[in-house]
Amino acid sequence: MKKSLLLILPALVLATSCVDTLDDYNIDPKRPSSVPATSLVSNAELSLTRTLVSPSVNLNPFRLYVQHWAETTYYDESIYDIRTRNINGGFWTAIYRDVLRDLKEAKAIITADGTLDPAVKANQLASIEVLEVYAWTTLVDVFGNVPYSQALDFNNPQPKYDDAKTIYTDLFARLNAAIAKFDPTAEGLGSADLIYDGDVAEFAKFANSLKLRMALTISDDDAATAKTQAEATRGKTIASNSENADLAFQTSNPNTNPLFEQLVQSGRNDFVAANTFVTVLNNLSDPRATQFFKLKNGAIRGGVYGASNNYASFSAPGVNQEDPTHPGVLLSYAQVEFLLAEAVERGFNVGGTAKSHYDAGVTASIQQWGGSATDAAAYLLKPAVNYLTATGNYKQKIGTQAWIALYDQPVDGYREYRRLDYPALVKPAQALSNIPRRFFYPVVEQNLNTANNSAAATAIGGDNVDTRIFWDKF
Repeated sequence: MKKSLLLILPALVLATSCVDTLDDYNIDPKRPSSVPATSLVSNAELSLTRTLVSPSVNLNPFRLYVQHWAETTYYDESIYDIRTRNINGGFWTAIYRDVLRDLKEAKAIITADGTLDPAVKANQLASIEVLEVYAWTTLVDVFGNVPYSQALDFNNPQPKYDDAKTIYTDLFARLNAAIAKFDPTAEGLGSADLIYDGDVAEFAKFANSLKLRMALTISDDDAATAKTQAEATRGKTIASNSENADLAFQTSNPNTNPLFEQLVQSGRNDFVAANTFVTVLNNLSDPRATQFFKLKNGAIRGGVYGASNNYASFSAPGVNQEDPTHPGVLLSYAQVEFLLAEAVERGFNVGGTAKSHYDAGVTASIQQWGGSATDAAAYLLKPAVNYLTATGNYKQKIGTQAWIALYDQPVDGYREYRRLDYPALVKPAQALSNIPRRFFYPVVEQNLNTANNSAAATAIGGDNVDTRIFWDKF
């Protein structure tokens, strides 16, 4: 059951106010928060979702990196200028300070609460653990090695960086332990959970879907572990669009969707459809195209990626994304089905066929954007879409359709593009670098955690955008 976003308490704003030191993501155990654990969880879910879906060029440029959108007057982010706006620092701080710090404090408060029913407490702590694992994988998938085992410690403002692959190994263990603790007969987080309204059974499906995503993420690096983890999720993942892990925003500030804030409320016209994306959509007569973007002179028209574009000449993002209540998606049914299709192709015993899961993923995405089963069936008959006749190997077929389906999930889209390497995107002529394979570390880490940051840079082979995350093999 999905629910509307609750108003975040004013006290919570004070609890997460910004400072300019490493204390941004530290917690003082000697100064317990007066904010209820439930409010901390709500704020963490809200902050996580806002970070994932935001189109702000100060925080989340991934719609641009995967060439779904192009820019108008200023196109710095489309040519991979990360430093000017400290985009990497904004993303880093948003996850550490606004998500992980609140979740850690919420966990401590709940653990210390002797009045909670043990089964309810277990469900609450397991739910928080799943959210933490999601946030940690987000950091690792964007940066690589990050502070983990020593992070969020008030007494250690200069934490060491942990190996990204080692972090993933620990996250699998944590996630499996959390899944084992879920008891659907007992209550969970209740209304504090803005994603599933405390529905423990649904949260468990989210957890298993996250495990499936993590398994396929590492599959080119560690096929054996990927197989074991993926197969353990069989029949336990999100199974319909109604079960999507998403957060419903509200009609009024401060709880509107960041897309609305940037596309409508700001009064700015910074983004149009990218020609890269539009060419594919138009060539396939994709039924989602008119939901993704507005018509311009009777057609979907894409601006030149990596260049300045006249807003009035090209298709703007669609009316769905201008809706302040448009949900922010953390993990979708369509995404799960594409992962299952890939799992079958890799020989994992997850049930079904690659084609059946691929078809289900395409259908789920089309229906998620207001299309019908009939629309999806007709689309799947197109030779360039049909799994049996489409061009390329499974990575190309699944990668291309996942790229389309993840239009509204830019962080996921960026991960899948780097992992599957399809479609074959080309950097713009004015690009400052290749298409980034990762964010480099924030300046604040270089300045205030110098020794550990330097060691991390050496360990990964250089702190630059061409250095690949451990799972990015090809």
